[in-house]
Amino acid sequence: MDINDFRTFIEVSRTRHFGQAARNLCITQSAVSARIRQLEEALSKQLFTRQRNNIQLTPAGQQLLSYAEIITTAWSSARQTIGLSENNSASLLVGGLPGLWDILLQDWLHAIYAENDKIIIHAEIHGTEVLHRRILSGTLDLAFVYEAPVNDMLVIKAIADIPLNMVSSTAHRTAGETTAENYILVDWGTTFLNEHARHFPDIPAPVLHTDLGRIAFNFILHYGGGAYLAEPMCSEFIAQGKLHLVEDAPAFQRTAYAVYHEGNDKKAFILQQVEAVKAVRPAGVD
Repeated sequence: MDINDFRTFIEVSRTRHFGQAARNLCITQSAVSARIRQLEEALSKQLFTRQRNNIQLTPAGQQLLSYAEIITTAWSSARQTIGLSENNSASLLVGGLPGLWDILLQDWLHAIYAENDKIIIHAEIHGTEVLHRRILSGTLDLAFVYEAPVNDMLVIKAIADIPLNMVSSTAHRTAGETTAENYILVDWGTTFLNEHARHFPDIPAPVLHTDLGRIAFNFILHYGGGAYLAEPMCSEFIAQGKLHLVEDAPAFQRTAYAVYHEGNDKKAFILQQVEAVKAVRPAGVD
């Protein structure tokens, strides 16, 4: 079995499109089909239902997905660890939510590399469920999330409190006016979405819904509008008068957590990196 078969399966499951998966992997669509067919023949199970413009995982495909992630990540980890030269001090597999890379983790990555350029880091972006699953399976050393999982095998450390404020491209707007036109709903996690729905139960459909604050930030700067953004992301632009706080809108706060497995044999090194993240001041977006 070729490790690339599993990588291709993961990409098709992510894109739900054979052609797009082929473009992303820089191979032909026929190669994608051949790799999926090879997996299906080896398992004697159909992995996808193939209807026009509607490719979905079968129950067998859903089962295989978590194993495929473990297999591909374990292989990458093995190559990385075995490939450590005597000049390298350690390796770290880390994953985080997209927005946390923008606000916090990129600067942390720079800081730890500046302190120790012998470390080898494998950095990934995933959603909350995948990060939880990867930490439990041992295919990530360290994950950064907003929703802390409840599991006795996991160590959870709060690393930063991130204020979320409603901002607008137009000054002196109320929350009602801001949510009524060109409003962007940023998914800052389940807790935020529940609170947002409680405070704004009847707003019109947002012009854009995204799980990445940077997308909303850039959209507002180009086309105008409003959204809840992380304070570090927009404070400089508020000071310059390019963005404006919506004064009557409720402020929210998200706590970011570092999560790692209690049984990880790198635990002391991981804890050192968690403390390093806590020392980083959340940053804005260029």
